[in-house]
Amino acid sequence: MQTPLRLLVVEDDPNLGFLLTEYLAAKGYSVELQKDGQQGFDAYKRGGHDLLLLDVMMPVKDGLTLAREIRNENTQVPIIFLTAKSMRQDAINGFLSGADDYINKPFLMEELQLRIHAVLRRVHGVAEKEAPPSHYEIGKYTFDVRKQTLTFDEEQRKLTTKETELLRMLCVHRNGVLQRSDALREIWGDDSYFNGRSMDVYIAKLRKYFLSDPGVEIVNVHGKGFRLTDRSE
Repeated sequence: MQTPLRLLVVEDDPNLGFLLTEYLAAKGYSVELQKDGQQGFDAYKRGGHDLLLLDVMMPVKDGLTLAREIRNENTQVPIIFLTAKSMRQDAINGFLSGADDYINKPFLMEELQLRIHAVLRRVHGVAEKEAPPSHYEIGKYTFDVRKQTLTFDEEQRKLTTKETELLRMLCVHRNGVLQRSDALREIWGDDSYFNGRSMDVYIAKLRKYFLSDPGVEIVNVHGKGFRLTDRSE
């Protein structure tokens, strides 16, 4: 499986930070959240991030200062500013501090995702990676990844973010094997015992959602993981 791109989000608003983390994780990114500029700089120093999303107005160290410090060490890592400031000079200051892009709050999550794609293409000179499918037909069900819904016979069920991520990975490996450790690391962050028990609960929920179509089944593959079986294919 392709390793997900790693994003560092530095945002002091806990609600927005949570929404960003949940949304971007659902889109297949590995996301680290920090809540002030100094924590953000410490996280950056640990390395491994493909793109940085920085709030401008933050405690301890503001985003402009953080970006300048990072640029003194690294001129390549992409930086996108997230800010409530909308004056032209604010945008100029952002770019002078080393930003590759600048997006004003409030913004649509879909717009942010497109900005991330564009910056990665421009900075690295290649496409980020082929966008994964947004819809899957699973037996008599329709799974909409972006809307996080599962529809059967015009009855729509809203899925949680983790249900969406897990079902998406099962669809990618449909009729093959989704390795248990891969799913745990990508969705839960590590493959600890307690996270494994949590995933088992989500697998049980997903099985119940597909009871209306006997041709669809999520089976255990002993010692390996899970298989989404679709007999309609």
